Formats: sequence, structure tokens, C-alpha cells
Amino acid sequence: MAVITGGRLLEGSTRGYASAGAPSAGTSEVQTLTFGGTPTGGTFKLTFEGFTTAAITWNSTNATLVSNIDTALEALPNIGTGGVTTAVGTMTAGIGTITVTFAGNLGTKAVGTMSVANNSMTGTAPTLAVAKTTPGVDASGRGAAAGATLTDTTNGKLYINTGTANSPTWTVVGSQT
Repeated sequence: MAVITGGRLLEGSTRGYASAGAPSAGTSEVQTLTFGGTPTGGTFKLTFEGFTTAAITWNSTNATLVSNIDTALEALPNIGTGGVTTAVGTMTAGIGTITVTFAGNLGTKAVGTMSVANNSMTGTAPTLAVAKTTPGVDASGRGAAAGATLTDTTNGKLYINTGTANSPTWTVVGSQT
């Protein structure tokens, strides 16, 4: 039986995991982009964990700006298709906030904070800031295949992963109390 302590698979382990306490479902990280000043055009670039997007065109149409950001981030090799969900936060005509929620391989885990690699927006003092608004929390046994087991060593309960490796769902086995 494999044993994971602190979310890490120990040498020689194959399927079973152990944790002190009930397993955590984890939390997907949310970061917020805030556009300030009065942008009228231009581009900007974002960096995430060592990779920088191509130039992203600023647009006063909220849906277009959201799509431009989503497309650029998902083009990064460390994010990929479906790796983020981008949405309007509090935005009017391209000024305000856009949220970026990490998903897929980056869901239910802590990730690095994006940064602004370049701000070439035009207009009156256009600004762009990034903030971590919901820190990610690694799910217990992240990477465990469906069907893998986890033993709560504190409470003596056995769980089985009924979810996926990237987003495990730990379900109590049988009628344990």
C-alpha cells in the first residue's frame, strides 16, 4: 500500500495514502487583475511561473478583454487549454477588475502570483495590478488516481478517491462513524 504523508507519495508506494486528519478538498486559486487610470488602447503582458504571454490587446469591451486575457494565459505551456477561467469582476468599459480562477491541472492547489511583465497601454495613466484574492490550497493526495485510498491516521477512517487525480474527492468507505 502506498503512503502519502503531507500530500507526498513515499518511495515504494503505489496507491494508498495517509494523512493526519480528514482529507482536504483543496481550493482553486483566484487572482484579480485591476485596470486603472483611463486606458484607451495598447497592450500588456503577464508572467506566470517563469512564462510570459504574448502581447495582450486592451479593449474597452469587457467580454473582448476577458477573452484576450484568457486566450493569452491558456497559450502558456504551464497553463494550457482549460487551465484558467477568466471573468469580469467589477468592470466598466475595460476599467476595473477581472478575475482569473485556476482550473484543470492548476485547480485545487496553490500557485504562484502572476505579475505584469509589460504595460504598454495608452491613454491617461493606465495601470494594471495583480493581486491574489483567494489563495489556493492543495487538495489532500493530489495526484492520486481514482480508486486510490487514503487513511485518516488521526480518526481511523478510510477514504477512497471518487474524483480525479487533479481534483480528488475523498469519500468515506462504508458506514464508518
